[in-house]
Amino acid sequence: MSKPSVWVSLAVGLVLGFVGGRVGRPSDASASAVEARGAPTAAKAPGARQRPPISPTVYKVPLDGSIAAGPEDALVTLVEFSDYECPFCSRAHGTVKQLQEKYGKKLRVVMKHHPLPNHPHAKPAALAALAAGEQGKFWEMHDTLFSNARALNEGDLERYAQGLGLDVERWKKDMSDARLAERIRKDESLAMQVGATGTPGFFVNGRFISGAQPLEVFTGVVDEELGKAEALVKGGVRPAEVYARVIEKGVDRPPSQPAAAQQELPVQKVEVGNAPARGPANAPVTLVAFSDFECPFCARAVPTMKALEQEYAGKLRVAFKHQPLDMHPHAKLAAAASLAAHEQGRFWEFHDILFANQRQLDRASLEAYAKQLGLNEARFKAALDSGKFDSQLTADMSEGTRVGANGTPTFFINGRPLVGALPIDQFRRIIDEELKKSGAAR
Repeated sequence: MSKPSVWVSLAVGLVLGFVGGRVGRPSDASASAVEARGAPTAAKAPGARQRPPISPTVYKVPLDGSIAAGPEDALVTLVEFSDYECPFCSRAHGTVKQLQEKYGKKLRVVMKHHPLPNHPHAKPAALAALAAGEQGKFWEMHDTLFSNARALNEGDLERYAQGLGLDVERWKKDMSDARLAERIRKDESLAMQVGATGTPGFFVNGRFISGAQPLEVFTGVVDEELGKAEALVKGGVRPAEVYARVIEKGVDRPPSQPAAAQQELPVQKVEVGNAPARGPANAPVTLVAFSDFECPFCARAVPTMKALEQEYAGKLRVAFKHQPLDMHPHAKLAAAASLAAHEQGRFWEFHDILFANQRQLDRASLEAYAKQLGLNEARFKAALDSGKFDSQLTADMSEGTRVGANGTPTFFINGRPLVGALPIDQFRRIIDEELKKSGAAR
């Protein structure tokens, strides 16, 4: 393929990434799943805010005994996959409250837990809520956690338990119960299966809404589903059976994209080099990510990468390269700090902290994270002051530009590009194909 053709293809790929949505679905009513250097902004009419309609696709989202607020015979069931440390989830929590007030007994809200790996306090908070539920105070703890999303350490959680009048010793014992941890694991697995890779994710009678969307987006879908449910009841379906009837013919996972959307960009030669990497060096599949610690879409891809590493353990190697965008003032310093942590053998731990704290990436915050990880602080500060990582960052950025990774995140799976925070099945498809080529198919 000629060089001009390559760049035309890459441009097409970036456009697809831009329109893909928060997790790369046509139904997402959110911003693009990729950020790019110098990306043009389309002109909009004053006051106009265009949002694509929510897809009519219905997913089978079983309730499986998850804690619910609202009657079992509610005509509309909203299943929420959420994370107590996620700021977007906190924002959406207020919207859910408004929906409950508006629809009353017609709406049932079901909470499922999807603590993201880049939020270190999210899983303990989920356990705290479930443990409170063992004493009949789940929703009170749930509200408290969302109201205090920046104060979720161990002492904070215990203070909330005391404030709710819980038997704290029993609550602590329940928090360590493997049964509750297994409930969270099942919720996480279901979230990844149905494509809710980021948080928050909602399913309204099985229809997916991604992110902290405005109230009118939710009410539009709820009203549609309420009308359908009322028609079912008139046809003889018992109200308590409506949800089961609605999802019984639903899909288990996101539908495959049309062939045109799957058209691939040309394969590129991308070496791991001295990039931080984990997984066997001789793994049959290598995934190289070009990313930016200040990019929100890069953060959304983190749980997808974690899930892939677990799923393909021993067969997948993941490497991280830096593409700090000019629009993100702290991204380059954060990248250098991650390499300073890498120098002390703690890159991936630092990587997780940075993505969990994207709004606090100034120098003082970076030094605080180094202290939190127990790094040699003097060595860390000296490394940042020296500018010793400038050449590596420049090399990563130059390579990214050469292979077309002008937007973040961009991934190369054995050199095959994927642009944006896409659904996990798109990664699986390419990984499975590469494993089959190598004779190591799962």
